[in-house]
Amino acid sequence: MTRKIVAYKALPTDVEAYLRDHAEVVNVDPKDHAAFVAALKDADGAIGASVKISSDMIEGAKRLKALSTVSVGFDQFDVEDLTRRGIVLTHTPDVLTESTADTVFALILASARRVVELAEWVKEGNWKASIDETLFGVDVQGKTLGIVGLGRIGGAVARRAALGFRMNVLYTNRSANEQAEKEYAAKRVELDELLAQSDFVCLQVPLTPETRGLIGANELKKMKPSAILINASRGPTVDEHALIEALKNGTIRGAGLDVFEHEPLPADSPLLAMKNVVALPHIGSATHETRHAMARNAAENLIGALDGTLTRNIVNRDVLAR
Repeated sequence: MTRKIVAYKALPTDVEAYLRDHAEVVNVDPKDHAAFVAALKDADGAIGASVKISSDMIEGAKRLKALSTVSVGFDQFDVEDLTRRGIVLTHTPDVLTESTADTVFALILASARRVVELAEWVKEGNWKASIDETLFGVDVQGKTLGIVGLGRIGGAVARRAALGFRMNVLYTNRSANEQAEKEYAAKRVELDELLAQSDFVCLQVPLTPETRGLIGANELKKMKPSAILINASRGPTVDEHALIEALKNGTIRGAGLDVFEHEPLPADSPLLAMKNVVALPHIGSATHETRHAMARNAAENLIGALDGTLTRNIVNRDVLAR
């Protein structure tokens, strides 16, 4: 029987050709929920991104052996349920590290130097004379950066901060990051200390029950009034209502955000009216080079999982012990 793969995201031509060399590929628009679920029923594997796949969607999908997400995050899946069903879930954690870290640092610089606000100010014809201090930004060089979650991307941000901008790096993490401590003089501290001492607080944690709402009103109050919050991880790690209040009240200076509680960000969100907010449309890894590499990596993950040869990029390794 020919293997069948459901692709629920448009893939580069060469990546789809690679998959077709190994299986029959059925392209499905996930917005057509019924067609998507029907396609999964007799599929061996599926590849895509940014679509929630719930347990009821794969009920009766007896042939399904592997799901491959073209992303590092996997909060769209019920991992425990997949493991119970013996379905391997794979992701692409390595290939997007550098491009996402670039995005994080772009948010740091844009927020500190008011780049977006002032670029619009110039385009609106307001530049009539030398700017005064009401339009000044703040330095990044030599400041303290607190990174909540020093994994791959957090480590890449720390490298840019310490080596490129001579920043002091504080971090919280489940375990010590010895490489970052040795190479970037990063110091591991408790979250409260990180919030109190950092000029920039950068979130780099996955979305889990423990990290949902990690930064709320109490945490924002612990930050310096001059501090800037940077979030390019997952929107729900921050209590968005509390953040809006903190930005309105001057509890913190500003925010650089690539992710939000609801995406796309609603047009009536108060965040869009705030000059002290840089809001991006979840572009963390959105470069031509990185997205192509992610798609290729996800395709190779899927074929490796179906062949039983994959040893890395597996979210639920417990399934291999079954």
